[in-house]
Amino acid sequence: MKTVFYNASVYTGKFPLCHAFIVEDGRFTHVGNNDEILSLASSGASRVDLNGCFVCPGFNDSHMHLLGFGNSLGTAQLASHTGSLEELLDYMRSFLAASPLRCGQWLLGRGWNQDLFSDTHRMPNRYDLDTVSRDIPILLTRACGHCCIVNSKALELAGIGPDTPAPEGGTIGCEDGKADGRLFDNAIELIHRILPLPGTNDIQDMLLRACKTVNRYGITSVQTDDYQVFPGISWNQINEAYRSLSDRGDLSLRVYEQAQFTKPDELLYFIESGHKTGTGNHMFRIGPVKLLGDGSLGSRTAYLSRHYADSSVTRGFPLFSADQMNAMITCAHENDMQLAVHAIGDSCLDQVLDGIEQVLKMKPRCDHRHGIVHCQITRPDQLKRIRDLHLHVYAQSIFLDYDNHIVAKRVGPELASSSYNWKTLINQGVSVSNGSDCPVELPDVMAGIQCAVTRRSLDGTGPYLPDQAFTVKEALDSFSIRGAEASFEEKVKGKIFPGYLADFVVLTENPFDMDPFLIKQIPIAACFVGGECVYEK
Repeated sequence: MKTVFYNASVYTGKFPLCHAFIVEDGRFTHVGNNDEILSLASSGASRVDLNGCFVCPGFNDSHMHLLGFGNSLGTAQLASHTGSLEELLDYMRSFLAASPLRCGQWLLGRGWNQDLFSDTHRMPNRYDLDTVSRDIPILLTRACGHCCIVNSKALELAGIGPDTPAPEGGTIGCEDGKADGRLFDNAIELIHRILPLPGTNDIQDMLLRACKTVNRYGITSVQTDDYQVFPGISWNQINEAYRSLSDRGDLSLRVYEQAQFTKPDELLYFIESGHKTGTGNHMFRIGPVKLLGDGSLGSRTAYLSRHYADSSVTRGFPLFSADQMNAMITCAHENDMQLAVHAIGDSCLDQVLDGIEQVLKMKPRCDHRHGIVHCQITRPDQLKRIRDLHLHVYAQSIFLDYDNHIVAKRVGPELASSSYNWKTLINQGVSVSNGSDCPVELPDVMAGIQCAVTRRSLDGTGPYLPDQAFTVKEALDSFSIRGAEASFEEKVKGKIFPGYLADFVVLTENPFDMDPFLIKQIPIAACFVGGECVYEK
């Protein structure tokens, strides 16, 4: 089937803009001006008048949690109810009253942020949630995903008390000699392991729900970390859910799985089972080994080289010892796997860079495309090492919306002056892709582009390091061709170009002509994957 799309402003990755293109068998075949492309159309070809809209390559969210997002969509949505602690608790009471639970079910929610509370700036605790219910177990996850709060019933079911040892890379909150219901990083597993597990159909429903939602933001590809969402659900079950959806033609996104593992023997079993970076097809393929190096800035669990400026008692903490991190990096690299390592604090980044540098000396690889996920708190010497090691960086410009309010307070002016320095990396020749870390943030690409270009929060706060602002072109490319580079697919997608997969998004306005502070308001008119419309406004 041949379809001609014409009468548009088409961004192909370079200038000048084109106006029309042809799609056949899921790929672009011709790109050019209206007269040229219409003259190539056969009498049987379909024609789509785009009415002057702006068209660009489909957006690629290069780091998110698709299954986790699908799961969260079925729980209490806290992000819009976190103006105060009392507002949060009132919302949970209303949510529970409107959504009665069956016996054995938990009351779940995600998205609170104590920094936004107007009545207090402390984190909620078990006693706060006990005012919602003492009989139903409650689990509320912070927006960042690196901290959660549970009520007394949940602590009882998990057997967590003042003497419960925290797992390595995690912390159990205590107050006055009692567990206070706050769990950080690896300690969250103590709760997750006792949650009811979803079935295969449930997992597929979550993925479908998430796919349809992110399509609405113009997203055609995601790079997603899914294997650790449900302890007790194997990576093989997750893979089979994706493959089944793909085989049925129900998968409306191209998925590159960032395979998270915590132990070398588990990773080796995965590899020996036939899974390596690149295994799969254009709808679902295995990507890098994902390692979670530390926590988040908002929860003060990101691992810094010095104490937090607003908390002299902590530097955060690593989730792997140096030896454990090196063992995982070595196992992945020696088995020809790509690496994508979460590093938010600069001390964590030191650990990661040391491990990658060491393994590259032992076994050089020309095009490894190992990468740093987030790459937030950085020092100038680390930026140079990232360049010299030829690493990819998975940035999240949308983080500036919140972090503009806290970064200098959290890490102090010296570290803040060289952090979130993604433009410096671009200028040094580093490939920097963009994403949302959804469900930490909504997968709102236009909001992410606005933050990248303005370096301001969506409410106008900032600018934070305005010299680090992206151009509109750099921002669009970070959500398209740079994402394709992260998955070794820059020769098949990320451009509107003959032979490339026909993934594209239609916007009602041209972002190159917009006031930068209005980019977020540009509506997504339609989204196409392989030439097929997966969303239309």
